[in-house]
Amino acid sequence: MVDTTAPNEIRSKLALALDVDDLVAASRLGKSLAPYFGVAKIGLELYTAAGPDAIGTLMNLGYEVFLDLKLHDIPTTVEKSARVLGALGVSYVTFHAHGGVKMLEAGVAGLNDGASNAGLDTPSSLAITVLTSDADAPEHILPKRVGLAVEAGCTGIVCAASDLKDVYAYAPRLERVTPGIRFAGGPVHDQARSASPREALDGGSDLLVVGRAVTEADDPVAAAVRLVGEVS
Repeated sequence: MVDTTAPNEIRSKLALALDVDDLVAASRLGKSLAPYFGVAKIGLELYTAAGPDAIGTLMNLGYEVFLDLKLHDIPTTVEKSARVLGALGVSYVTFHAHGGVKMLEAGVAGLNDGASNAGLDTPSSLAITVLTSDADAPEHILPKRVGLAVEAGCTGIVCAASDLKDVYAYAPRLERVTPGIRFAGGPVHDQARSASPREALDGGSDLLVVGRAVTEADDPVAAAVRLVGEVS
């Protein structure tokens, strides 16, 4: 059998979005697609269904874990929640920048404390700017939320591919994570601001979040091979 495992430098740029409500299904998908993705994204759906068990399961499959809970609450609650998450060994945690600078600062502090107390590296703190499903956000929202992320000490931004160059202009040191990745000509589902894998990488994305374009394909492995080919 031909070894189709992607090189680590490619896998490290690809996050598999496991947006399912069953840990067994997530584990099966994760196991079959591990040769192509280095990061597994656990969103609210899977985390609600399986909690921290989902993190351990995917880490045991060799993934770094991207915990996409978009924390958004009063600063004290976000800090305490982030402290718990920082101790779980995840590599990325998301906060919604709409919550403001004090909330983001609290989240970053919580992650730092939780990871430090557990003897772990601090996860990347990613601020959500404008959802890729939102085609109507006013133009001033993006720079404002990027500025909040910088002021709060976040290490990265989640943004649509169409916003990548602007984010770089506002904050060139922030890591840029891009959801809404779709193959050219394929269905965009509910993503109003989607982009092809190549478009996102050429725009400067550091990490592509890919879900339904692969997980709902007739042949997910073949779709993953295609994805790797497009970004290589």
